[in-house]
Amino acid sequence: MRQFLIVGHDAPTTPEFSLDDLAGGAGRLDVLCRCVNSAFFLSHSIREDVRVHLVLGDEFTVRFEGSELRRLNPDERSTAALVRQALEHRDDAIGHMPAESTPGVSIRRMGFEATLDDVAEGATVVELHEDGDPIADVEPPADPLFVLSDHHEFAESERSLLEAEADERVRVGPEVLHADHTVTVAHNYLDTDGYTTY
Repeated sequence: MRQFLIVGHDAPTTPEFSLDDLAGGAGRLDVLCRCVNSAFFLSHSIREDVRVHLVLGDEFTVRFEGSELRRLNPDERSTAALVRQALEHRDDAIGHMPAESTPGVSIRRMGFEATLDDVAEGATVVELHEDGDPIADVEPPADPLFVLSDHHEFAESERSLLEAEADERVRVGPEVLHADHTVTVAHNYLDTDGYTTY
């Protein structure tokens, strides 16, 4: 299982946002939606062995389960609509119990710390950061949990948690990439067994 945990610092925590203003009024939800699409889409199919966790404003986590997804389309707007539908079910998420909004999409009343604690069990936690070790120098893990931030740096509290939890801190290349491009490079690194098999 490949997992991606993406922190959305400005992301909406209520469904009252416009699908026509994802980069502004929706707190750069466009960045998170592109990460979701990069995590799942192949040329003519979806990666079923992938799970994505979007942490929204450190209040809620929207989970996308590749093996169950049915309504994901390769555009930001429709992915944002799935996030909005999840937020419409936020009152149904009691404690850490999830509420499913559409097939393969659910919401939990969990911030970054609780989500990281929950999904890190049994996984190799890999922090994706521009100051990390070159990813090519790291052995590809069998069950990675890649943790990355949106267009902001990790907050101090998030950095402290990752220092304690992360097994590796890596960068995907010599240039700083957008978060969604970083997800694509991480997949390629795993697909090629650390850039050794094509």
